[in-house]
Amino acid sequence: MRKLTRRSTVLLTLISLALGTTASVAGAEPDKKPVPKVAVIGTGGTISGVSKNRVSFQDYESGKLPISKMVDDLKPEVDTVADVTTEQFGNKGSGSYSIADYRRLTAAVDQALKTNDGVVVTTGTDTMEEFAYWLDLTVRSDKPVVLTGSMRPWTVIGTDAPANLYNAIHLAASGKTTCYGTVLMLNDQIQAAREVRKTDALRMDTFSSGASGELGVVDQDNIRLNRAPARIQQCGKKTWDTPFDLDKMGKTLPRVEIAYSYQDAGGEAIKAFADAGADGVVTAGTGAGGVSPQMSEARKDAVKNGVIFASTTRTGSGAVYDKNTDGVIGADDLTAQKARLLLLLSLAKTDDQNQIRTWFSTLGAAQFITPRR
Repeated sequence: MRKLTRRSTVLLTLISLALGTTASVAGAEPDKKPVPKVAVIGTGGTISGVSKNRVSFQDYESGKLPISKMVDDLKPEVDTVADVTTEQFGNKGSGSYSIADYRRLTAAVDQALKTNDGVVVTTGTDTMEEFAYWLDLTVRSDKPVVLTGSMRPWTVIGTDAPANLYNAIHLAASGKTTCYGTVLMLNDQIQAAREVRKTDALRMDTFSSGASGELGVVDQDNIRLNRAPARIQQCGKKTWDTPFDLDKMGKTLPRVEIAYSYQDAGGEAIKAFADAGADGVVTAGTGAGGVSPQMSEARKDAVKNGVIFASTTRTGSGAVYDKNTDGVIGADDLTAQKARLLLLLSLAKTDDQNQIRTWFSTLGAAQFITPRR
């Protein structure tokens, strides 16, 4: 068979374009549709764990496998949904990271989103909800940010780790959660960062969004979204960004602690936090935010000395509404650990209680705004 000349190759290409077909030309590569670019940032946790044997579901060392190796294990299938690059931010349990580390993680995510269509962050599940809400409040891009992890290490029978990582990459590449802020993807479920919480120490279906419900699910090739976070109403507007631009904040962020209320709880914890220089304290109260008489007195004294409080419920669901009490702000339905992050970032911006109340009633409550007729 005669070798095709360059002129013949060009002619065949023009004919194929005119006919709407692709000509098979010797030496020519078939056109491939480019896939979205997704950066996967690894921070460790159970998902990167190595078990002692294939059935040691809770007996393992977390943070052992590099994220690059985990992504390689998903090939070639993952290559059909995304062009994946990896970054090893860290490799330890989620509870071992500091607020300073969180700050660096935000910078890493922001940087990755400049050249990628989405980012996946792998973390341990113990404080994953805090990782998620922090990123939700501080990442400046509206591109998809997806957190994932697992309840079983990578190396045991029946592990959820590879499926969770693959589905998270698939979700980020789809672009379907653009303007959603940060979301979680585990157990095929998509959850909003503000509402999601870990509800079981061991089960694989541990994450729940309570009364708000999941955002949607990933069912193999299908991604189904049934609702969206309230901030999607601001998509495409400057108001979509939160006010917490870490590049414009000081190097040292405020100190905020959590005090748990229970029957006959003493006020010593609140006093100790205030004496140690805490700028804010979150109370995890009984019922709709109640605290013991001793805690209440300690709180009043701390408020006089400039400490600001956020009031939450220890029940795990329901709202603590703001009563406009001096120095005490109702945190709506935020958990204590998430209210701590919002109060910390708010105090880094201002000590104006009215402004902080506004942020708690908007960013913290995140209710949909009904247009007036």
